[in-house]
Amino acid sequence: MKFNKAFICILFFAIPGFSIIGFAASNKYNGIKATVTDSLITIPLGGNAWRVAKDTTGGDINEKGIVNWTDKQVSFTAYVRVASKGKIKLWLNLKTDGKSTIAVSALKATKTIAVSGNNFSDHYDGEFLATDTGYIAIQIKGISKTGNTYADISSIKLSGTAIDAKTAYVKNNEGQFFYWGRRGPSVHLGYVLPDKMNAEWFYNEVTVPVGNDVLGSYFMADGFGEGYFGMQVNSPTERHILFSVWSPFKTDNPGQIPEDQKIAMLKKGTNVHTGEFGNEGSGGQSYMLYNWKAGNTYSFLLHVKPDGNNHTVYTTWFFAPVLNQWQLIASFSRPQTNTYLQHLHSFLENFEPEQGTITRKVMFNNQWVADSSGKWTELNKARFTIDNTGAKGYRMDYAGGIMNGAFYLKNCGFFNNYTKRNTIFERPLTGKSPDVDLSKLP
Repeated sequence: MKFNKAFICILFFAIPGFSIIGFAASNKYNGIKATVTDSLITIPLGGNAWRVAKDTTGGDINEKGIVNWTDKQVSFTAYVRVASKGKIKLWLNLKTDGKSTIAVSALKATKTIAVSGNNFSDHYDGEFLATDTGYIAIQIKGISKTGNTYADISSIKLSGTAIDAKTAYVKNNEGQFFYWGRRGPSVHLGYVLPDKMNAEWFYNEVTVPVGNDVLGSYFMADGFGEGYFGMQVNSPTERHILFSVWSPFKTDNPGQIPEDQKIAMLKKGTNVHTGEFGNEGSGGQSYMLYNWKAGNTYSFLLHVKPDGNNHTVYTTWFFAPVLNQWQLIASFSRPQTNTYLQHLHSFLENFEPEQGTITRKVMFNNQWVADSSGKWTELNKARFTIDNTGAKGYRMDYAGGIMNGAFYLKNCGFFNNYTKRNTIFERPLTGKSPDVDLSKLP
C-alpha cells in the first residue's frame, strides 16, 4: 500500500483478512482518495472466483488467482457478500506482459480500465453502489491486449461504506479453504432419536426437485456415526447409490489401515461395486450405478447391529418405484465397534469446486426408526447445522427448513437468505410407517 501526504497517524485494527483504516482527508490509496475510516479488504481470487467459459482453454483459476488468461471468450466471476449498503471502491491486483483493457461489472455497472506493468500492483477500477445487502457478483472480462495474456490477477481490493467486518468471503488458504470455499458449504440435518431406544433400523425418503440434480452433488439420506448412505451425481452420464463405513483406524490413506481394523465386506447386491476409500477418512465403500431421476422419491433403509464379537454389522437397501423392490447395496462388518444406530443425520454437499456457483436443493421426508422387534417410531425433529466453511462465515449460501411437510436442505449458488445454524425444525407427522417386510429383505 502507498500513501500520499499522510500528516495524520493511521490507525489499524487487526481482524483476520480485514482491516479498518483511519485515513487523513488527504490520504490516497494507489492514487485514489479515500474517506475517513474507510474499510479495506483483500479478496484472494484463488478461493473466491470461477472461470465462466469452462469449455475453452486460455485462462484458469488456481491458488494464485487468475492465470494464463489468453482467450477473450474466457471471463471470470468473483463473489463477495456485503452486510451493509453503500459505496464500494474496487482495485484489481495484477500484472500483465503488455497493455490490456479489462472490464469489471458489478451492481448493474461496468467500469473499463487500461492496465500495464509486469509486476503485481493495484489498479483502481472505479466506484460501485450497493443498494442492498447480500451477495455481489464481480465479473472480469478482457477487452483487448497487446501481450500474450490479458493479465494475471491475484486479488480484488474493496473499500467503502458497504465494506465492514461482516463482509463474507474466503479470506485465506489456511486449511485448504480455497478448495473448500469453492466447493461451498455443506448443510446437515441431525435427527432427534427417542430416549433409551436401541434403534437398529433407519428409514428415510429422498426427493431431489427437478433441476436440482447438479453435477457434483451428494444427497446423503441415511447418515450414522460410522458412515453414510445416499445418492450422487458423478458425471453427466453416471449416478451412484453410495454406501460407506469408516474404519476405526484414523487415516486418509486406506493402505495404512491394519488388517484387524479394516472394514470387511460380508455381502453385496447385484451390480454393486465394493472397495476402499480415502482422503476424508478411510474405510469400506460400495456403490451401485443407477440412473435415478430428479422429481422421483427414493427410499433408503439402513440396519445396524452389534454381532456380539466386538464387531458391528451395517447393511443397506435402496428402493426405487420403477424397480418396485428393495435392492441390497452391501453389508459391512466394522471391527472394534459395539453400537446400535447413533448420530442419525442427512446432508447435502457439493464435491466439485467448479460447481460451487450453482444452487441445489433436496427434500427429506418420512423418517422412521425401529428396534429389534421391528416396531417403528417416527422421527420429525431435526437440527440444522453447517460445515466449517459456513461456520467461519466464508460462505453464507446455506439454508434448511420445512417445505410441503418435508425437511429440506439447500446450498451453493450465492443466494442471499441463509438459515441460522442450530435451528430446530419440526415437520408434520405423516403416520405412514415404512411399507417393508424386514424378514424378506434380500
